[in-house]
Amino acid sequence: MIEIKNISKSYQKGKKVIENIDLKVNDGEIFGFLGPNGAGKTTTIKMMTGILEIDEGDIQIDGKSIITNSIEAKKQIGFVSDNPNIFLKLKGIEYLNFVADVYEIEEQTRIQKIKELSQEFGIYEVLNDKMQNYSHGMRQKIIIVSVLMHEPKNWILDEPLTGLDPESAFHLKNKMKEHAKKQNTVFFSTHILEVAEKLCDRIGIIYDGKLIFIGTHQEMKKQLKEDASLEKLFMEITKKYEKNN
Repeated sequence: MIEIKNISKSYQKGKKVIENIDLKVNDGEIFGFLGPNGAGKTTTIKMMTGILEIDEGDIQIDGKSIITNSIEAKKQIGFVSDNPNIFLKLKGIEYLNFVADVYEIEEQTRIQKIKELSQEFGIYEVLNDKMQNYSHGMRQKIIIVSVLMHEPKNWILDEPLTGLDPESAFHLKNKMKEHAKKQNTVFFSTHILEVAEKLCDRIGIIYDGKLIFIGTHQEMKKQLKEDASLEKLFMEITKKYEKNN
């Protein structure tokens, strides 16, 4: 479970880029985090994962505060960033073993997991190449494999489908469904609204640093009194917010 408790963040004095976001993502749930570019999705996610400090409020991962108990909270998280360009001087296998060491994954288990997941995502043959020679999609895949192999309870994924080929995207979406079915939590941001419509149990829409909608697609239809796609309703909600603010 992920609990975001009235968090705010300012980069400049007096200017909040995230304002009083309050949200609970339950076990067994896939939660989609939607919003236009610059709305605050990545900033929020960086606070959830402890990369950015929280100015006000708190975030708890399975009851552990990311502020006061950060190491224990982070142990419960698997994070896929929107930028996979990290540790590029390492070979793929070196990076995966580094992550396995951090999470103290036993040798036989890591060998099995690395082989199984890298084959599934089509990167097994390039594990001995340096990551700087990988395409963006291949770097994204190696990050995904590194997260999945230590089996965290809470997945936090920032635009995880970007750069993935259709087969790998299919595998990842299936794994997200399987993870939630085991009463785990999946929180992910995406610009692909058709995916969010099909995959998510609930969604949140962030705009200008504020959470302007939380609920299901059906609840959104009811609120706007229109039986339409998530994409169309998303546009209506954001335009309505713009007009009123």
